[in-house]
Amino acid sequence: MPTTQQRSLTGPPRPRTTPQSSAAAAPVDVPIPSDPEALRRLPADRLPGLARTLRRRLLEICSRTGGHLGPNLGVVELTIALHREFRSPAEPIVFDTGHQAYVHKMITGRADLSGLRSAGGVSGYPDRSESPHDVVENSHASGSIAWAHGLDRAHRLAGVDGATVAVIGDGALTGGVGLEALNELATDRGSRTVVVLNDNTRSYAPTVGGLAAHLAALRAGDVAPGEDVFTALGLGYVGPVDGHDLGALAQALTRARVLAEAEDRAGVLVHVVTRKGAGFARAESDLVDQWHSTGPFALDDQQEAAPAADTWTARLGRAVLDAARADERVVALSAAMIDPVGLTPMQREMPERVLDVGIAEQLALDTAAGLSSGGRRPLVALYATFLNRAHDQLLLDIALHHEDVVITLDRAGVTGDDGPSHHGIWDLALAAQVPGLSLWAPRDAERLEEAVPAALDTPGPSIVRFPKGACPPVQPARTRIPAGDVLAGDHEAPIDLLLVSIGALAPRAILAAEELLAERTDLNVLVIDPVQALPLAEPLLELAGRARAVVTLEDGLAERGVGAALAVRLQSRATLAHPAPVVRTLGVAGEFIAHAKRDQILSAQGLDADGIVATLRAVLG
Repeated sequence: MPTTQQRSLTGPPRPRTTPQSSAAAAPVDVPIPSDPEALRRLPADRLPGLARTLRRRLLEICSRTGGHLGPNLGVVELTIALHREFRSPAEPIVFDTGHQAYVHKMITGRADLSGLRSAGGVSGYPDRSESPHDVVENSHASGSIAWAHGLDRAHRLAGVDGATVAVIGDGALTGGVGLEALNELATDRGSRTVVVLNDNTRSYAPTVGGLAAHLAALRAGDVAPGEDVFTALGLGYVGPVDGHDLGALAQALTRARVLAEAEDRAGVLVHVVTRKGAGFARAESDLVDQWHSTGPFALDDQQEAAPAADTWTARLGRAVLDAARADERVVALSAAMIDPVGLTPMQREMPERVLDVGIAEQLALDTAAGLSSGGRRPLVALYATFLNRAHDQLLLDIALHHEDVVITLDRAGVTGDDGPSHHGIWDLALAAQVPGLSLWAPRDAERLEEAVPAALDTPGPSIVRFPKGACPPVQPARTRIPAGDVLAGDHEAPIDLLLVSIGALAPRAILAAEELLAERTDLNVLVIDPVQALPLAEPLLELAGRARAVVTLEDGLAERGVGAALAVRLQSRATLAHPAPVVRTLGVAGEFIAHAKRDQILSAQGLDADGIVATLRAVLG
């Protein structure tokens, strides 16, 4: 029977040494070990030098590639301590969110983070295809405790010894599934799950809510021993501990293992206090997000920064502020991402009308439903990928009750560097299934600024979606007809091919039409942007019914989005006397797409001008 001191994984318990505090004499640089076994063989007095090497390497790499720099600078010592105490991969370490796993990758055989966040290179999140040490991709927050506890249950059922570890940020505990998992873990006697709460007081922005206030009281020493909320639930509690003190971390994690392996106890939570961006003054002093995520940058802070691009996010922020100034009923909400989704201008001018509910999209949408029912005009600003987490609330709390809620989706479509979990390619497919939902996918910033007030003035649920990055040049319409904006071709003449362009892919659609017309001057290729893509308007259906062939273009799932809905509607109208036109839906394949630059992915999916014109040729035969 294993003792509560140490359950053996590969042999007898290893000797323990206590690392010296990182506050000791100036460290000497230490090369990054090739794997966790090599790390565990390092003398304790070499660890501060390793931490120094890791931080310098993080800065060098992220200055070239960009990435989640601030979160990783904050977990250098913690990651070293975790890999010395727990024997990954036999004792799995689940990171939540996974963007804080760069250091983990560096000490599990990927010291150079080769090709970080580029095609064929290292992912910005844990990736099972890269290493057995990467357990869960986990870039959507709050799931790590449930994952780790599930792994622990499986191991116990199989008679496998050892702990499982969840490393969760304090911001991620504002998500419902994190709290649900703590609730369940607290009653599971014999669980060997260790929850490491990385408390850096923020996700993107400062953590909000009652739990954040409780953690602040714990950090300040204002809570008597045993009166913390975790102990009250039934968990073991260790902390708070300085997350940059290697000695203190070693002692805390050793204590956590002892508690976790006591068969009469439930899981244990280690409260670790860290500083986001630690060791890099420019990150630590950044009040917005402490360099949560950055593009390439100059290591020399004296170098003049490049002028900021006019981005979709910035233009959305202006449009929301203008709408709020014009209508006092407008209230904006975000799920722990006020700045990344463009709400900072409104927050600065009208802080009482901007709500941050934490990393909790379900809560954001249900709160918005209540605000709408109470007479407000709520606007919920999210990344498109995170709408997936709240589809039930959109469908059954907002749409079923016909509540007037606007959802703006930043980073819609193919996003690129962050990989499969962050592409916003599912929103159109989800939206097309929601009865009564209106959707705008503006092709440029001027259309975005028109879409926000239009959505706020439209009854029922509405979505305004737009991509990541800089705004494209304004693409004026030749004319506006009831079916939408005509971008190319003659809408009054017989239509050989109708190209329905949804959103920011419009320039590619126009280029493709021009290239085809250079080959086939006898054709009338009509390119139209419906402006309001959902619900499908009768004038658009009538126009499509006149065409010999229809090709739809969107940067969402080809088989389930707006184009697919249009195809179904046209087929439902068809008769033997009046057959439906040939229809092709161009979009993204129903697969998980690896990280690469947006243009690379669009080209691979046939959504660049060459790919579109190839489809047009194939349709024409």
